[in-house]
Amino acid sequence: MSYPPSHPEESEPTRPLPPYPPAQSGGSRKGFAAAVLTASLLVGGAAGFGGAAAWDAVSPDEAATSTTSSAEDTPTSVEPVVDAPEGSVEQVAQQVLPSVVRLDVAGPEGQGSGSGIILSEDGTILTNEHVISLAAAGGSLRVSFTDGTQTSGRVLGSDKLTDTAIVQAEDVSGLTPATIGRSEDLRVGQDVVAIGSPFGLDATVTSGIVSALDRPVNVGSDEQGNATTYPAIQTDAAINPGNSGGPLVDLAGQVVGINSSIRSVAGAAGEAGSIGLGFAIPIDAVMPLVPAMEAGEAPEHARIGIRVGDVDSSDGRVGGAQVDSVEPGTGAEEAGLQAGDIITQVDDRHIENSDALIATVRAHRPGDTVTITWLRDGEESSAEVILSSDAD
Repeated sequence: MSYPPSHPEESEPTRPLPPYPPAQSGGSRKGFAAAVLTASLLVGGAAGFGGAAAWDAVSPDEAATSTTSSAEDTPTSVEPVVDAPEGSVEQVAQQVLPSVVRLDVAGPEGQGSGSGIILSEDGTILTNEHVISLAAAGGSLRVSFTDGTQTSGRVLGSDKLTDTAIVQAEDVSGLTPATIGRSEDLRVGQDVVAIGSPFGLDATVTSGIVSALDRPVNVGSDEQGNATTYPAIQTDAAINPGNSGGPLVDLAGQVVGINSSIRSVAGAAGEAGSIGLGFAIPIDAVMPLVPAMEAGEAPEHARIGIRVGDVDSSDGRVGGAQVDSVEPGTGAEEAGLQAGDIITQVDDRHIENSDALIATVRAHRPGDTVTITWLRDGEESSAEVILSSDAD
């Protein structure tokens, strides 16, 4: 059993970004020889239907609606810079840009655009599920590369719970795959670079720092009510509609995250855009899911075996995730968890609410062992729990 979304005290719907026209068609893309060597990616918010999901400033638990970008579509060619200083944003941009694509999607319900990260020479591309969701319902998908060429694409698989998807670009070879890094090695204050197509502006590079780590971000839920919540990398690098599915990279040019959502000012007039609060899905949580999505299979996610909600603060209690029910035969039952318990910690990570618990568990894999600490009638207990799979 997986977790339901938490129930915030305040809630204001996220405003959808207005749709933008689809990109204009271009040439085919075969045997693309990148002007630069290997690339690593940073994630960014998407523009268009597959645009950046907006994370509401009043309630991060509300579902986000993504849209397109309305800028004119002008292919951007990337030329190598031979003397770019090592470790500079300039060098990172030249290294990574050939591994970033624009994805234009159209379907019965609308159209939009986002970004993607090249994983293989033959066109396997990593992006957000919200970027390709229109195409998944019988729509069309076009892939645009940094040299201005384009080809059609198809969705191999997706995972709504982590907002990730895999696209296959058709009839391509010799692409420049991104270099995948480790989000586990990130530190607050570290320099990062985001690349993508905000508002349809291809090959756009922005830079900033890692503002926070393991920030629980809830951008919606699936049809069963299971929350799309992840332990996000927070960054002040500008992320806007159109960046979604693109890479967040370190200064070694290694992909450390997938830019996926932004926080917006509730009630602000006009279109949602960067206010310096962008969120990327850690790459360590994504890469184990890629083989299943490539095969068109549903990825497995770790679970404890409980349903949870936020703690009722009306009686003065603050913080934690309250257990609503425990599934028989799961690690939670074996550990002794009961309905009404308040989970306050997983390993050394403090749990502030149900989103934090869901995000922390989602960062693990089925079979991992974690130590869970909880309160019952004011007394603290802890036990090791072996995480099971939501495929069981």
